[in-house]
Amino acid sequence: MPLLPVALHRAVLCAAALFSTLPLQARPAVEDSIAQRVQACTGCHGKEGRAASDGYHPRIAGKPAGYLYQQLLGFRDGRRHYTLMTGLLEPLSDAYLQEIAAHFAALELPYPPPQPATVSAAVLARGEALVRRGNPARDLQACAQCHGKALMGVAPAVPGLLGLPRDYLTAQLGAWQSGARHARAPDCMAQVAQRLGADDASAVAQWLAAQPVPTGAKPQAAATAGVVTRPKPTLDCGSEPASASPSMRLDAGMGVAQKAGGDKGTGHRVVPATDRAAQVERGAYLARAGHCAGCHTARGGAPYAGGRGIDTPFGTVYASNLTPDALTGLGLWTPADFRRALHEGRSRDGRLLSPAFPYPNYSRVTPQDADALFAFLQSLPAVAQPQPPHALRFPFGSQAALAAWRALYFRPAVHRDDPARSADWNRGAYLVQGLGHCGACHGGRNALGASDGGLGGGIIPVQNWYAPALNDPRAAGVVGWPEAEVVALLKNGVTGGALPRASTLGPMAEVVRGSTQHLSDTDLRAMAVYLQGLPQGLAHKAAPVAPAAPASPIQPIKPGAALYERHCAACHGDRGEGVPGAYPPLAGNRAVVMQPAMNLVRVLLEGGFAPATAGHPRPYGMPPFATLLSNEEAAAVLTHVRSSWGNAAPAVSALDMHRWRGSR
Repeated sequence: MPLLPVALHRAVLCAAALFSTLPLQARPAVEDSIAQRVQACTGCHGKEGRAASDGYHPRIAGKPAGYLYQQLLGFRDGRRHYTLMTGLLEPLSDAYLQEIAAHFAALELPYPPPQPATVSAAVLARGEALVRRGNPARDLQACAQCHGKALMGVAPAVPGLLGLPRDYLTAQLGAWQSGARHARAPDCMAQVAQRLGADDASAVAQWLAAQPVPTGAKPQAAATAGVVTRPKPTLDCGSEPASASPSMRLDAGMGVAQKAGGDKGTGHRVVPATDRAAQVERGAYLARAGHCAGCHTARGGAPYAGGRGIDTPFGTVYASNLTPDALTGLGLWTPADFRRALHEGRSRDGRLLSPAFPYPNYSRVTPQDADALFAFLQSLPAVAQPQPPHALRFPFGSQAALAAWRALYFRPAVHRDDPARSADWNRGAYLVQGLGHCGACHGGRNALGASDGGLGGGIIPVQNWYAPALNDPRAAGVVGWPEAEVVALLKNGVTGGALPRASTLGPMAEVVRGSTQHLSDTDLRAMAVYLQGLPQGLAHKAAPVAPAAPASPIQPIKPGAALYERHCAACHGDRGEGVPGAYPPLAGNRAVVMQPAMNLVRVLLEGGFAPATAGHPRPYGMPPFATLLSNEEAAAVLTHVRSSWGNAAPAVSALDMHRWRGSR
């Protein structure tokens, strides 16, 4: 069976939102507390997580820590679906999610008054009966059996049902009924919800929302909750075992592989166990460098088992299964097959591969590194998971079209060291141009998706992120930076010092979290040397940053000024000065004035965190404003920011906002 072999290019993952700062008079440092760091959460869920007034974003304060943690994992890893939550949580580690969950679980705050019912007493009585007693005739368990007699939840992982808005309860019951929300088997909540009729669900939500929360009520301990006993393995409604977290399994799989040897059916040379173990360990490192798991692990799926859909302008390409399953993965492949896929863009059966797989970059990977990468993939546990067929518009998926594209644009490249350059520069060139395939995002592309081979910046199709030029100091160039700061940015996601020069947001934050933070300092330093040695060009229409102008006695009132004062000034300062180590300055910030302004649009709408890394484990977050600001309001705020405090950049229009909101 023909298969797409290795990592689909990370164009969907590699846009950088670099917040470069200039020496400004920053505001005093903010409190170094978890409450301050997670204001991205309270922007939607209300002050201290008390719940928003919109009736949709629920209260999270006081819910069991285990439940909150599993929901955070579910949003991040794809078992729950809400674009804004997923975007916020993608760069965060399991450890940080646990800390966030524990913070909100520990808050003991007053609950809002109950919502008046909008249905008859008979409907409310029906809802109460279902909540307290269920319906044995329909094999329908009572809500109180799992959520506690007081309906305030059961520690550590079952949530309370009181104090939640009616609209939220209705929406969640609908999500369980439709399958949009689910837990790992046995998924008892889905079973209960699917036995409820539409009228039942409405009655339950109406009754629950109308009940007052008893003073001092807390989640019960499991031993006193009266939870229904089930045959093992047991799973409380709505919960998922922490040990099953895909991210945890992925982290484990990215170390030295669990299975060594095992050459049956692969046709490759048998090597001594010690040599093979070293080769597998080397391959695991190279898989991180190429961020292979970023494309070849579906949200919530097994590591490297494929199935993730990659949107392109020509349709959707699905990543293949890289585990050694004989029928659906690489179990029958040989090292020679794998090298041909990397270097020539051909599958095991000779079929031409889609250029969504960046073989123009991978053709630079040495045969030795290709073999090590293959050895690592062969050492993984085999997972039987067929690759979904690509959904490409005619004729882009045909072999004839691929052959024509290759004739026009593909020339295999072989990495050769430049004797006139240092060893660090050559190693950096190998990583950036080859396995790291940075140009797949940071280079331009023509209408047929062919890369220009440079690092001069480019729009990532469909995703509506702009990967800025790496060869221009007005975009994302690092010429003139201390080498240690370039290394820190790639390793930690943020540069160090009292006034950090830059941080990564958006898809580049996920690249740092999943790839570059795991590279050796030697390799990161080599990448820094190469990037600092790039010939300097001009970014696409980069807007100048004017010197900061002194405040004048009379300032014209801009349409976005009032909105900025209401939503932004508390963190970023009255004059865009920011807070050291927490909130980046907006005055003199090259990411703010960069053209096109789509990254700024995405950050305003979606919010975000810098990646949680070993060197920067607890980043501060920015809340999303997609649900708070209209296109016109968001455009006014961004225009104000791009034209104030010495910034001089073109306005952002409501049409720009509409075009760049994106599809995530």
